Amino acid sequence: MRGMPALRRLLRARLGRRCPAALLLLGALASAVGGVFVLLLARRGFFSGRCTDEQSHRILARLCLDYRKGALTGDLCEDLCVAQKLIYKRCLYYDQGKKVIQADWRGRPVILKSKMEIFSSYQHLGFLEEMESQSIPEADLFLMVALEIKNALGLELPSNNTGPLWTRGRGPHWKAQLASMWSLLQQEEYIYFSVLQDFSKHVLRVIGSCGHFYAVEYLTAGHAWHNTLFSVEDAVGASFSGIKSKAKAITEIAISFLDMVNHFDNDFSHRLHLCDIKPENFAIRNDLTVVAIDVDMAFFEPKMRDILEQNCTGDEDCNFFDCFSKCDLRSRKCGAVRANNNLQVICDKIFRPWFSLNFRGSTVSFPLQLQLQKAVHDCAEPSYDDVTLLHRTSLTSLSTLYQLLRASQMELQKSGSYSHQVH
Repeated sequence: MRGMPALRRLLRARLGRRCPAALLLLGALASAVGGVFVLLLARRGFFSGRCTDEQSHRILARLCLDYRKGALTGDLCEDLCVAQKLIYKRCLYYDQGKKVIQADWRGRPVILKSKMEIFSSYQHLGFLEEMESQSIPEADLFLMVALEIKNALGLELPSNNTGPLWTRGRGPHWKAQLASMWSLLQQEEYIYFSVLQDFSKHVLRVIGSCGHFYAVEYLTAGHAWHNTLFSVEDAVGASFSGIKSKAKAITEIAISFLDMVNHFDNDFSHRLHLCDIKPENFAIRNDLTVVAIDVDMAFFEPKMRDILEQNCTGDEDCNFFDCFSKCDLRSRKCGAVRANNNLQVICDKIFRPWFSLNFRGSTVSFPLQLQLQKAVHDCAEPSYDDVTLLHRTSLTSLSTLYQLLRASQMELQKSGSYSHQVH
């Protein structure tokens, strides 16, 4: 079989690859010219391009041209390129090729995403030109997918258990299917959403794809400038306006945040660390469930250890955005174990502004408000430096916050301001 050596070489290369070259390059640049500053500029879009309708239409037109040529395919291509049932609305974000677009799909708002704007920018499966794609063994295809999952998530998955990432049967457009799948597998966020959507209600649902673009559900995202961080009226309706209803919504969303933390800590084979926690990276469904909508900086435990275990001269060298570890001054190495956790950062960045302002004027009793504020402060700023003690303290904080928020629900319900049920 002529193309098999090329396929074997590709599989060996995927096995040996531990982290994206772009991250290494950015890390080297950061070290050379003042690390944190460069990383922050890159993360916050200082080098980003303009997010225009004209550019977005041009990118989608090129996508459809590639579809008509037979270079790519997907279950949304026909609706986007032929039937006009997937209609562009506006550009939401553009940064170094990463494109986020709001669209309307059969009367339903969705988000189209791609890490790079042009299909040809993705790594090409060279062996497709060397062999008949129909002759590629199914086991090798599953292995390719499993290796990409390992590279993106740091997780070992059985090669015959790749979830929804490869379920299509072989058809007349097999090469286009394979090339499209390969472009999606080079996008870590797509892998996260696809692998986790059957196991977690706290990640975005993938709706479909066309080539290198994939569509996810449209949800109401958070905003740091918004008084309650999330526009509950947009997600649920006008019935949530007013101080009492805001207190009710905050309580629901806060409990969902705790559910998400508990879920990410305990319900997967490895803990999932969120290293960029801010309101904009979360959204709420109309039942007020919290959803992680940006997982570019989310890492399972094995990959988190690789990222944290770096050379250091002090603890400040061991900070990776919202994920910290401690510097061992004897070995001059950062600890591989994260010293803080998701709950601490959520208490600091999400809960602290909520429970210092938004319950004022509500029917939650003042003593309970004070208890919540103290519990949030203790959660965000634990008094221990030992990592093991910090973990125990966080478990206590999680339990305490659950109890206080449930008590708030009871008080709101007794006052009559909790009669509306969210669906």
